[in-house]
This record gives sequence, structure tokens and C-alpha cells, in this order.
Amino acid sequence: MKKNFKIFAILITILNCSIGEAQNPIIQTNYTADPAPMVYNGKVYLYTSHDEDDSTWFTMNDWRLYTTEDMVNWTDHGAVLSYKEFAWAKMNAWAPQCVERKGKFYMYVPITDRQGKNGIGVAVSDSPYGPFIDPLGKPLISNSNADIDPTVFVDDDGQAYLFWGNPVCHFVKLNEDMISLDGEVEQIPNTIEAFGKRTVDDPKRPTTYEEGPWLYKRNNLYYLFFAAGPISEHIGYSTSKTPTGPWKYQGVVMPTQGGSFTNHPGVIDFKGKTYFFYHNGALPGGGGFTRSVSIEEAKFNKDGSIIQMNMTEGIKKSLAPLNPYVKTEAETIAWSEGVKSMKNNEVGNFITAKYNNAYTKVKEVDFRQEGATKFTARIGTTHNSNVTMEVRLDSKEGELVGTVNVPMTGGNDRWAIQTIDVKKVSGIHDVYFVFKGKAKNDIMYFDYWKFSE
Repeated sequence: MKKNFKIFAILITILNCSIGEAQNPIIQTNYTADPAPMVYNGKVYLYTSHDEDDSTWFTMNDWRLYTTEDMVNWTDHGAVLSYKEFAWAKMNAWAPQCVERKGKFYMYVPITDRQGKNGIGVAVSDSPYGPFIDPLGKPLISNSNADIDPTVFVDDDGQAYLFWGNPVCHFVKLNEDMISLDGEVEQIPNTIEAFGKRTVDDPKRPTTYEEGPWLYKRNNLYYLFFAAGPISEHIGYSTSKTPTGPWKYQGVVMPTQGGSFTNHPGVIDFKGKTYFFYHNGALPGGGGFTRSVSIEEAKFNKDGSIIQMNMTEGIKKSLAPLNPYVKTEAETIAWSEGVKSMKNNEVGNFITAKYNNAYTKVKEVDFRQEGATKFTARIGTTHNSNVTMEVRLDSKEGELVGTVNVPMTGGNDRWAIQTIDVKKVSGIHDVYFVFKGKAKNDIMYFDYWKFSE
């Protein structure tokens, strides 16, 4: 990867909202695309593809995982799978999806094989965090060179379906083992009734369907979301009374917006709400090959149709406050500027502050009435000049409750645990960690934090 960190320049106001209000894109420490959310045991697991910095093509080498329980604070778990872990793969870690069945986790991924042909592989794990292992040693799907963007849906009766494809949408039933096919590959008829009429006449592609299907069920109605064309993509959807059709086109979910010529839907229900995931080019340096995942809350009309959405600042209100009295990973972030997520063997995932005044924000932290008077963090730096981490409330320039002096440890494989007294904090606040130092880059490293009474 080229070491150009322009993504971490001062973040602009996104989508005409202030930085204090912005939650989209939800990940600022890397470029992410092709969101594939999964709900499991009261937590959202968001698997994404990963656009490398400075990409001028779809340069993507691994799949990332982020989790949340409140929809505003997201924890970065780093790469959980790479195309290099498939012996038959040559390149390309494109749009994934992971599903759980009977305690096992199945990751479906499009990869280009050593002969240059696209196929869909599957990797299996006993944990949503991996490691994921390829049980087949070959593609699960090798139907055509258009085998990309898999989505998997397990219906209420236990039958699993795999959908995928560009420029047409294929599907097949999966056996209960989730790694073999039940029957022949079929295609959704590429009709105007199923996918709507393309605005540019093209006899080879008469409908709006492009790629990126996502299957979702609500009130016994099946929804097929998809990236739609022509040229710059929007998100359309069709509905059916069965997962195999016939499908009827219903219209646009999200129009073309956000500075990326592609888009990719993902839809889940979580804690009584429906969330719509997508990607755009909203981060600095962002575009069609450097994308970022965002979220909106989806709303439905009484007849089941979806109220069209625009790209906004995102989910502002946490579903539940965050507990500051347990160890929290530094890579749990609601918003950040000038921060890079990293990983090593010593501590796993951590963050690096790239320059002076970089910061992270954690949203809606509940100190309760009794309040906190101490703060502990595992930190380090390679600089012997004055490096500090300020702990502030409610804004980057908000009330300063404590300052941690960061000791020179000598590298991100060497860490120190620092505990300081802080001005008593009670109630619910957004907490900002502001990183200060005179060095031009890599100010400090930050692994975890915790408040105490």
C-alpha cells in the first residue's frame, strides 16, 4: 500500500452538516465499501471490502469487520479474511457477505482465480471474528466471468439461497451445509417488469439492474435491493411473494449521490428498526475507487413500499449509552480525524494518531450520577518531545477533564499503562480524545481506555 495518508487530512463537513453532527461515513480510519451487515446475539457485525489508499482501480486485498451494539460507536476488528487465504485465488477481494447458521459463520466472497476468471468462494469459521477457512479448495460458483457480489439469505423454513451477478442476477439454492448447491443455477428474467426500464436504450442491458443484489424479508414480502444503472449507480428494489420470484420492480430506494459511481446495499433489522447500509465517496480523497460505508434508517409505507432515502449525516442517536467503566478499545469510534487503524501481534488492533490535533470521539458515554474521577489508558509513542492526550467532553474544544502524558515506549510493539486523576465527570457526554505533539507524523499509539470511580 502506498503510504499516503491524505484520507486523514482535516475532515470536511460531510453532506452539508457540521462535524459535530456527522456520523456518516461511519468509518473514517480506512476506505470501506460494499457493506454486508449481519445481526448476531444482540450485536451488528459489519463486513466490508477495503479500498486501498490512493486506489485508481478496484484495488482490494482483504475484508474488514466492524461491530456495534448502539449503531453509533463502531469497533474496528481489522482484516478477518484475505483473498490470499484461498489457494486458488489470484487477486481481488470484492463485495462479501457473511451469514450465521447453527453456530457457524459462512463468508461468501467474489475472487479472481489464477486463470483470470471470476468466481465465488466460501470460507467458514466457528466465530464471526474468524479465522475463516476455505473448506472447498475451489470456487463454490464458477458459472461465468460475471460471478461477483454474492448475497445469501436463509428463509424462515431453513432454505438458503445465494444470489449474485453482473450484468444479470443469478440465484441457486444452497444445501443445509451452506457450501454445496441444491439444484441448478437459475437467472431472474432480466425484464422491465422485474427491474424497471433503463433510461438509456441498450438492447444488451434493457433494465436498470447492474449488480450488488441483497435479499431481505419483511411481513412475508421479499425485497430484492440492487445497484442500478446506467452509468453512476443508484439503488433500486423489487418485491416478490417468494424468494425466487416473479419479481416486480418498485422504484428507487436511493438516487445517485455521494461522489462514487458505484453503490451497494445492505439491509438489516436491529432492535426494532430497519437500517439501510450503502457506500459513497464522502471522505477526503474519496471517489469511485476510494469509498466509505454509511447508514440511514429505512422507513416503510403501510403498503410495504420503501420511502426513498437521500444520503444524510446518518444515525445521530445511540440505541444505548456506552459504559465507561469497562475496558473499551481505542478503535471503538463514533467519529475521528487524523487517525489510522492498525494491527500487530502484541496488542491486536489499535489506532495511531497521524498528526497534531488528531482526535477520536465516542458518543453518549454514561458516567451515571456517581461519576468518574480516574482515567486509565494503554498508550505509547516513539517521540521524546512533549506528547499528550487530552480528554474532553462534548466537543474537541470542550471541557478538559484530564491530560495524559504519553511516555516514549519506542514503538507500537511497546506499551505503557497510564492512570491519571480527572475532574469528576457524571451524566451522559460525548468523550473526545485529542492527540497533541510536535512531530510531523505518527504522534502516538492508543490501544484501550477505561474510567473508574
